[in-house]
Amino acid sequence: MSSAPPKQHSAPRLPLILAVDDDDDILALYGVMLKPRYALRLAGDGERGLDAALRAPHPDLILLDVDMPGFNGYQLCAKLKANPATHRIPVVFVTARSSPKDEAHGLSLGAVDYIAKPLNNPIVLQRVATHLALSNQTRQLEHLVQERTRELYNSRLQLLQRLSRALEYRKGTPTNRVVRMGEYVKHLAQAAGARPEVCEVYAQASTLFDIGMLAVSETVLRATDKLTKAQWAEMRSHPDIGADIIGEHNDPLLATARAMALTHHERWDGQGYPKGLASDNIPVPGRIMAVVDAFEAMTSAQLHRPARPVQEAAREIGAQSGKQFDPAVVAAFDKALPKLIEAKETFKD
Repeated sequence: MSSAPPKQHSAPRLPLILAVDDDDDILALYGVMLKPRYALRLAGDGERGLDAALRAPHPDLILLDVDMPGFNGYQLCAKLKANPATHRIPVVFVTARSSPKDEAHGLSLGAVDYIAKPLNNPIVLQRVATHLALSNQTRQLEHLVQERTRELYNSRLQLLQRLSRALEYRKGTPTNRVVRMGEYVKHLAQAAGARPEVCEVYAQASTLFDIGMLAVSETVLRATDKLTKAQWAEMRSHPDIGADIIGEHNDPLLATARAMALTHHERWDGQGYPKGLASDNIPVPGRIMAVVDAFEAMTSAQLHRPARPVQEAAREIGAQSGKQFDPAVVAAFDKALPKLIEAKETFKD
């Protein structure tokens, strides 16, 4: 019986250094000095240095001369720092220009160090090792911050969803309504031309749009007969209560959630509540939420009636364009309807 071959472990990648200098002797010296410890990429002028920096894999550090044909080292450094693909690569100037003014100018362009020629091998090696270590530590710290931010983001989203789930329990049996409506909001915002990050905020904020219903009595929430005048007044209070529960914040997510909670029952013609806002005075999140809320209400079973067919609900929303709903949002709804139908099926109760 033959044994399995041993696993092959690839050697760790050596840090890649890009050296840019128009002096062939200096480039040769870099080869002798650096190659035992680092992978090396060489370029003889600024233009080729830029190409070498942009080529994958990007270098981990750049050693850069100043006086070169074409654009000089200062110009190359400025180009590198202006490019999102290369702006984080540490740049070390290695040049015969040794005046304090020249050094200050190089550092002002974003370089991390400035070494004067003639080259001193131990100094160059020490500076290279130091800046590679600092760069690596920075990347690790940024990774930890990103992980922590992602954890906080997920925790906040879970909290919002749990609050919405509490409201579902008060209304009766929990459903997929919160997730479904978040998908509706995201697709409708996309069709309306919102940027992806805005669509994501809208979808998350929508989980709290009806949070004011927590203050409405179960008698009203579960009523199957026509509401009395007092019950209707209690029901109409939930946008103000929802906005009060969420509070006023600079945070985009909570600010959007508050706008949705407060204005999703306003009407384009000014006949809505609680403020009687009209047309462009209604925040965009509220206009989008109004259409989504109506679509969800019509296409889901209620205590007093069964679900209505999707196309019937779509026709009713279209009929209310310019009356209950923003015409632009209704146009986006028509465009997004296939995705809304798909989301409705995916997250059905």
